[in-house]
Amino acid sequence: MKYLLLLIIGSMLIASCAVNKLTGKSQLSLLSDDEIFHTSDSMYRDYLKKSKVISTRSDVDVQMVQRVGKKIVQAVNKYYSDRNMQSQLNNYRWEYQLVQDPQVNAWCMPGGKIVVYTGILTMTKTEAELAVIIGHEVSHALLNHGKQRMSQSMLLNLGGLALSSAVADKSSRTKSNIELAYGIGTQVGLALPFSRKHETEADQYGLIWTAMAGYNPNEAIPLWERMNNASSKEIPEFFRTHPTEVNRIRALRAYMPQAMKFYRQ
Repeated sequence: MKYLLLLIIGSMLIASCAVNKLTGKSQLSLLSDDEIFHTSDSMYRDYLKKSKVISTRSDVDVQMVQRVGKKIVQAVNKYYSDRNMQSQLNNYRWEYQLVQDPQVNAWCMPGGKIVVYTGILTMTKTEAELAVIIGHEVSHALLNHGKQRMSQSMLLNLGGLALSSAVADKSSRTKSNIELAYGIGTQVGLALPFSRKHETEADQYGLIWTAMAGYNPNEAIPLWERMNNASSKEIPEFFRTHPTEVNRIRALRAYMPQAMKFYRQ
């Protein structure tokens, strides 16, 4: 059994790399766009049914979210069109929703479904700062981060099964310790660094969309300084899904010259 599982994992790894046209880099990909877009769209529709979506057209915040979202997507379309990559966006169906929720958060599903929580508008003081947030979330979708995380989870689960099979003849205590070490090791050593890398990558491209949409990307800095002041400093970065705000600001400053080139065009 364990050899069969190892063979399956090895075969999946060999066949699971796809090149993202935006970055030119190979990515872990065990699912097709059709599969993940369909699943994401279904989850998104279910979420909206259970949430308090602010749909009043005259609402100033709704208008702002719609306006910024459309500008960011127009920037993305231009970037892809200028590089003859427009076909990569054929299956994206962009939507922008504002949801009544005090969480300081926003997200974009694979396929282009964007949700902004009212809580994050307490942190974004300008339209440009909201553009930084939406640009970041849109980047997660374009960079296929959701697909990569799901693919990684599938592989780690299979690895766990293979490990359980390999130590089946050990004592229950030894088996439990080994499985616990595997769980902690893969989480801290693989899953969390993977997630933090995605956040940094989304920040980089998010600045480009922000700049191309006509917003000054430098406004990302005061936004994240504000986020830093409001965040808990008790959790070390290696236990976080996101970089610390201090490291995030440092990376944003490093990416800023590249983003400003697009802003000045």
